Amino acid sequence: MKDLRLYNTLNRRIEDFTSIVPQKVGMYICGPTVYGPPHLGHVRGPIVFDVFRRLLMQQGYQVRFVRNITDVGHLVGDADEGEDKLQKQARLEQIEPMEVAQTYTDAYNWAMDALNVLRPSIEPKASGHIIEQIEMIQSIIDANLAYQVNGSVYFDVEAYQKEHHYGTLSGRVLDDLIAGSASRELEGQSEKRSAHDFALWKHALPEHIMQWSSPWGKGFPGWHIECSAMSAKYLGLEFDIHGGGMDLLFPHHECEIAQSTAAHKHNPARYWMHHNMITINGQKMAKSLNNGIQVSALFNGDHHLLSRGFGPNTLRFFVLQAHYRSTLDFSEVALEGSEKGLKRLLESFKKLESIVPEKESNVDIEAVEKAIDAALSDDLNTPIAIAQFFELAKFINLAIDKKAALNVQDLEKISNLITVYFQGILGLQTEVEAHSDILDEVMDILITLRSEAKTDKNYALSDAIRNRLKEKGVELMDSKEGTTWKHN
Repeated sequence: MKDLRLYNTLNRRIEDFTSIVPQKVGMYICGPTVYGPPHLGHVRGPIVFDVFRRLLMQQGYQVRFVRNITDVGHLVGDADEGEDKLQKQARLEQIEPMEVAQTYTDAYNWAMDALNVLRPSIEPKASGHIIEQIEMIQSIIDANLAYQVNGSVYFDVEAYQKEHHYGTLSGRVLDDLIAGSASRELEGQSEKRSAHDFALWKHALPEHIMQWSSPWGKGFPGWHIECSAMSAKYLGLEFDIHGGGMDLLFPHHECEIAQSTAAHKHNPARYWMHHNMITINGQKMAKSLNNGIQVSALFNGDHHLLSRGFGPNTLRFFVLQAHYRSTLDFSEVALEGSEKGLKRLLESFKKLESIVPEKESNVDIEAVEKAIDAALSDDLNTPIAIAQFFELAKFINLAIDKKAALNVQDLEKISNLITVYFQGILGLQTEVEAHSDILDEVMDILITLRSEAKTDKNYALSDAIRNRLKEKGVELMDSKEGTTWKHN
């Protein structure tokens, strides 16, 4: 395979990739804050970084892939004041915050499994690494780059700026940020010396459930310090790649760099990768627009923006049809297009076994292989790689129609490309997904059979149908209007 080149957000250019330790790669990816069900916004990053991880593995690298779970310290509004997102959800559901965390961690991993995203090598939880966070905060205080106020600890951005550059990743200039906020009061932030200082540790009020003892009193960690401490613990003080969404670039990743530089004297990662956002019908996902879609709803169609559900393989294919650094606009029409395109590919691949090889070949499969390899190695250009699989499908169909000649070597190469690149690196399944219309028809039959069983007072059969479906993650919901179903 060709040498790998990546767009490094840190230097704003595509660079040759070289790992710190030969043939070993350490990757840290910012994972979810687990206070609700996984939704469309959670889908793109995991798929992108999964493909990148698979590509590295195919190139012979041993990859330690760390993706965290944020289960404490992420406050509503991503600010330093307000209620913890998990604690707020726990109050609404009237359960323990850690119950919320476990429920939605399980739901997130269920969605990732369905999308064929490999499980991380390590999945650390912020709540399980309080000691490491406290130790890192203390080292920043010792470097005179943080200060304590009323049991809270804040990072001193202006003190840091004297020897370092706050804004090295995002390109923002601190003087401009200060000037822009000069006329605004520090609402709820009177403890801070500057509006741009950020919390490393927050004093907890008695009603705050998630709190720990620290040298500064009872409290909880700030959102940014969690990733800095966990990445250092599992990947070392300097590692190869840090990834996440573009929405995390500032302030989250900028703060990570500042914290790690203050504590360890250097940037934590050599390469910073950021994927762009998913929009819905040209609009940003927002609660006010009521356009957020849960992953389960994408699969079963239970959403007002969808007329039916789509399989996880289709969703993965849809994501990979756009370059990871470009905006991806979601719509049912776009998803239907991806479904049709994927189906064409898979149906062509199935024809491969029925082709009788010719003695001579008149197609260049090697050129296609080089193009796929070049595309993936050039900043993970998955849409170009997928376009080459449509080229392979064309060759297969031409050979079926006796308009092209494929020899034994061609057939072996095509089969290998499908196995290694399509399945192995892109992570796409080669089985055609059952159309949701058929699934709807099957469910209608089962619901009718159950209704008839209840009418005949055959409650054992009725309960058996419900229970067997529940075992498969399908819930039946009875009401006056009839019975409906959903996939959990």
